[in-house]
Amino acid sequence: MPLRCIAVQTKPFEGQKPGTSGLRKPVTVFKQPQYTENFVQATLSAMDGEQEGATLIVGGDGRFLMKDVSLKIVQMAAANKVQKVIIGQNGLLSTPAVSCIIRKYQAAGGIIMTASHNPGGPSGDFGIKFNTSNGGPAPESITNKIFQLTTKIAEYYTCPDLKPDLKTVGVQEFDVDNRNFTVQVVDSVEDYLQMVNEIFDFGSIRQLLSDGLKIVINAMHGVMGPYAKRIFCEELGAPEDSCINCEPKEDFGGHHPDPNLTYASDLVDLMKQGIHGFGAAFDGDGDRNMILGKNGFFVTPSDSVAVIGANAKCIPYFQKTGVKGLARSMPTAGALDRVANIEGFELFEVPTGWKFFGNLMDADRLSLCGEESFGTGSDHIREKDGLWAVLAWLSILAARKQSVKEILNDFWTKYGRNFFTRYDYENVEAEPANQMMSNLRQMVADSGYIGKEYSHGDKTYKVAKADDFCYTDPIDSSVSQKQGVRIIFEDGSRVIFRLSGTGSVGATVRMYIDSFESDTAKLQLDAQVVLKPLVETALQLSQLRELTGRQEPTVIT
Repeated sequence: MPLRCIAVQTKPFEGQKPGTSGLRKPVTVFKQPQYTENFVQATLSAMDGEQEGATLIVGGDGRFLMKDVSLKIVQMAAANKVQKVIIGQNGLLSTPAVSCIIRKYQAAGGIIMTASHNPGGPSGDFGIKFNTSNGGPAPESITNKIFQLTTKIAEYYTCPDLKPDLKTVGVQEFDVDNRNFTVQVVDSVEDYLQMVNEIFDFGSIRQLLSDGLKIVINAMHGVMGPYAKRIFCEELGAPEDSCINCEPKEDFGGHHPDPNLTYASDLVDLMKQGIHGFGAAFDGDGDRNMILGKNGFFVTPSDSVAVIGANAKCIPYFQKTGVKGLARSMPTAGALDRVANIEGFELFEVPTGWKFFGNLMDADRLSLCGEESFGTGSDHIREKDGLWAVLAWLSILAARKQSVKEILNDFWTKYGRNFFTRYDYENVEAEPANQMMSNLRQMVADSGYIGKEYSHGDKTYKVAKADDFCYTDPIDSSVSQKQGVRIIFEDGSRVIFRLSGTGSVGATVRMYIDSFESDTAKLQLDAQVVLKPLVETALQLSQLRELTGRQEPTVIT
């Protein structure tokens, strides 16, 4: 007997506007009756009929609420005439794996349940984002459409009696309103493993590890646990204790699943013992990464993507495809620019948000890209990819037979060093944060601002350029305005301010500091010491402390 679909009457909720990577709100918000259903229906409706008879990928990072929402999405997909849903076992799929599977099976798109690096659990955050048929995050034209649909939604469609088994790998067939509907539950790791096995030389990495390099991989109780154990232990032969915090937990073990020096401090402390030569951590959904060398030597994300770009020939994938172009997000330090300039690669500077890289990749203009927010990736998929970045680093270590620190020292000697730091001020009251940004925009819009000087100690910075970054996409000519206030000084130093689009409460103010140094005698200096005058200058000109009341950042990277 066919399962019946129904239409459920509903009313709009305020504020269902997707940010940089989907809709992120506290769990308590998503648990409101019909809140999740409204957003999922708006997402499916925004596909403009392309979902009918198509395949949809569904997966998430394992955080609290995901199991319930997984079932709701499958039921609603069936009622919206999707023909097939491919979903990870128990709903688990990393964000890079979703992109991989969308592309592999030529799906119409994918719905990812994640709030990325935001905390989980009943008092944490939940999120839903939509990826399009190229495997990448939905562009603003689609997220704006989703938002508009949420403001006038009157009903959603579901098949409440559809109860697939999401625990068992295999294919399940259902009769839904006399239509065939398929649910395929897949091994969360398998498709992704096949992809990276073709990109990298697993044999050389396996040899590197057997020759004595001790590694430690911290999955931070996110989705990457099964991927890390399968790839590093089973495929590459690393000892079982090389992978830690690998059991996915709904609250990420009570920790903040963000791979930085603050929230992954346990890994930093472990690496400082000098036992391991390489360490890495991932965020909740596996698209971000942090790289550490022996004794806790920290590789900034800005340097990481630049080092991979400079050593792309160590990776079989790039040996076959060549490097078509390099790109970074606007706040990311300029190390990649110097690689592009010296090696003769085209370089793009885009707003924060991985979707901006997608058009360049689809147009065959971009091979390798990164963001300072611990995101690194290439055109193998249309998402940043934490595990890919770790395998890229291990490939470079295997080819160059040097330590992480030695590779960085060689890089800085050749290209110079961009000293970089980011100050995050989390959960700031929205009004003063917006006021600060408004003041900055007015300040840089004044033509008389060019040439203004700021001094701190024995350092003086003279403004050479200032603007509110506006990006015109070279492929589709779309324009993205107000992407962050940039102040660039005559010595090349930069200070940048923007409000993050990934928080769920209040505002997150991000301040980025970037200063280039070519003097080899200064390349080993501590970044925070070198950048202190520029940090104080940035705080002075922005009046951040005065306006927000925050004397210290939540996180320093």
